[in-house]
Amino acid sequence: MTTANTPGTHDLEKELLEFLEERTGTAWDADTDLFDSGGLSSLFAMQVVVHLEKTYAIAVRGADLRLDNFRTVERMAELVDRLRTPSAGGRHG
Repeated sequence: MTTANTPGTHDLEKELLEFLEERTGTAWDADTDLFDSGGLSSLFAMQVVVHLEKTYAIAVRGADLRLDNFRTVERMAELVDRLRTPSAGGRHG
């Protein structure tokens, strides 16, 4: 669960849906397969990666660049949330 000070996956989904709607002129559902529906091309997906990195101060590298991480807004939000969260092996406090 998220705390009051940490934006949850739902907030990320909302922000990403707004970004996609601004860019594509289409309203999307968070669980819509953006590739199968024609919402994302591989070129636009790379623009989305850049947007995620700049907006959320994350680095999408290596295995995280899999298409499946960008197939739906839900998966993108989960990726951002995971990359912003310190690993379980980090400090506990």
